[in-house]
Amino acid sequence: MAAATRALLIVDVQNDFTEGGALGVRGGAAVAAGVTQLLGDDPERYGLVVASRDWHHGDDTNGGHFADGAEPDYVETWPVHCVADTLGAEYHPALDASLIDVHVKKGQGVPAYSAFEGTLADGSTLADELARRGIDEVDVVGIATDYCVRASALDALRGGRRVRILTSLIAGVAPESSTAALAELAAAGAVLV
Repeated sequence: MAAATRALLIVDVQNDFTEGGALGVRGGAAVAAGVTQLLGDDPERYGLVVASRDWHHGDDTNGGHFADGAEPDYVETWPVHCVADTLGAEYHPALDASLIDVHVKKGQGVPAYSAFEGTLADGSTLADELARRGIDEVDVVGIATDYCVRASALDALRGGRRVRILTSLIAGVAPESSTAALAELAAAGAVLV
């Protein structure tokens, strides 16, 4: 498979989703370091490297995504996290951002789990960019397996792309929901590598 037609999609490897962050998951820092190593070991492996970030407003609930004066239910509502232009929203320091070609910001005032719901700096979408570059295969890595990795991979599949999940480079919120997400992705046509 030619590297030119395959992209790496790095989902939400941000400080708030790694250990010590507002919604930190176990293994998040290792994912950041592992992705950097993957790209460093073979810089020509991918025709495009894309990374998404939650990039929420800090002065509202982001369409009900942030729990407002109540305890978060951790399904629909969440503690404040990944507020735009804060340390929590930045990439984890072990992820070498210089290796990323395209940056996607999502959740700007609304709940958004999939990288395909976000926008690039020019206002275009990830689907637009993949089509423009002739990318039809996507390897997905990142955080969290059971939420944003799942949603992003499902949207890539719905867009007609071949999808592989690099299982050594993902981290989830909970073991049960992460296992269920991987089973759902495999059933939808993703290859677990």
